[in-house]
Amino acid sequence: MTLEQMLTFPSGNEQLEAFLARPEAETPVPGIVVIHEIFGLNDNIKDIARRLASEDYAALAVDMFSGRNRVVCMFRFFAGIMLNSLDHGGIHDLKAALDFLSAQPGVDKKRVGAIGFCMGGSFALAWASADDRLRVTGPFYGMNPRPLGAVARSCPVVGSYPGKDYTAPHARKLARELRQDHVPHDIKIYPGARHAFFNDTGPLYDPKAAEDAWRRTIDYFKEMLA
Repeated sequence: MTLEQMLTFPSGNEQLEAFLARPEAETPVPGIVVIHEIFGLNDNIKDIARRLASEDYAALAVDMFSGRNRVVCMFRFFAGIMLNSLDHGGIHDLKAALDFLSAQPGVDKKRVGAIGFCMGGSFALAWASADDRLRVTGPFYGMNPRPLGAVARSCPVVGSYPGKDYTAPHARKLARELRQDHVPHDIKIYPGARHAFFNDTGPLYDPKAAEDAWRRTIDYFKEMLA
């Protein structure tokens, strides 16, 4: 059985909203922070948290736009991705989210990771290069941090990218850099897929690529968070 609730947690002087889905379990379970696309914390992202809970993870999906102007937030976030990848407001919010998730009863704070999509994928990868608490990260069609060499400090990465998308070159560069830096990774490009191929509520959903990407991600998470 999966337990779920909406809640808030502090980040600096603000309160951020989040959706927590977790399994009923007698022993501590790993925790995963779920980072949304530019569409915010919608039903699709909540469903991904539920799917993680069904795989025995406590999943915290954070609303990065909580109580804020979405357009202004997006401008600031993308400026941060381009100019200050490892230390902008979004990264600070994610660190606060992990603080909160790790403190929840029944969550093993030594076994935590992140998964993100588009903007969230960019955040997930940059965050993994700036926070040594993360044990694994799963970016979906995100951009690389700047400088790319920062990923030398990353935890293991399982990345999924569409071939017909501007993020495919990012995936190739990322794989080369991770290999050079001896960071464990599984980076896969799906040749026929397009941006947002994992979003089953959108027009570019690719069931075959999405299923393969999900299974790869879950298998990799289980290996790294064992």
